[in-house]
Amino acid sequence: MIGVQKRYRRKSVLKYVSFQMNEGEIVGLVGENGAGKSTLLQILATAMEPTAGELRLNGKRYEDDFKQLRQIIGYVPQDISVWEEYTVEENMRFFEKLSWKRRSPEECRKLCLEMQLTQWKEPVHSLSGGMKRKLNLAISLLNDPILLLLDEPTVGIDLKSKTEIGSYLLDLAKKEGKMILYTSHDMDEITNVCDRVYSIGEDPFYPSLLKERGVHVEQLT
Repeated sequence: MIGVQKRYRRKSVLKYVSFQMNEGEIVGLVGENGAGKSTLLQILATAMEPTAGELRLNGKRYEDDFKQLRQIIGYVPQDISVWEEYTVEENMRFFEKLSWKRRSPEECRKLCLEMQLTQWKEPVHSLSGGMKRKLNLAISLLNDPILLLLDEPTVGIDLKSKTEIGSYLLDLAKKEGKMILYTSHDMDEITNVCDRVYSIGEDPFYPSLLKERGVHVEQLT
């Protein structure tokens, strides 16, 4: 992305943001609340249009190949977006029908099992927060995206589930070559999972904390 801006009336949220990602990378995005992390992910996910700037994926411009690029992007918002009364299986099969790519029931289940989500027949409302987060992530992978955008994907869950999700994301990047952009306020996660880190906003807290841990942080506007 090159020189991306986002303004709401007189308020500027993103100012000339430029960065790039490579295949097989997990890139962290840190910053205080309100710095524009979620806005940036929504723009990359095609859920929101920038005020100005250019976005490219696989060498193609968003404005030229919008529909095609949308099919190879996975997006997990911070809020869990699943059907609480449905079972894990019913959720996966429901969202598979909405996906750009067809998946067999066996493939749907395999996505869940790879993240240690084994409660296939259980209603979602009976699951722990960690299991719900895993289901949210599995749904985003149904279309086998090249770019995966994760907005606080492990917020509020137990350490075991965080670790399992982190390990799974590392496998996705290193073994399948996916590009993953990952926001989190958990600096342990950012340190352990991400190859590189961008900081957005003016608050120096997160960049300073990461630099103390030996993590290289690049500043976005």
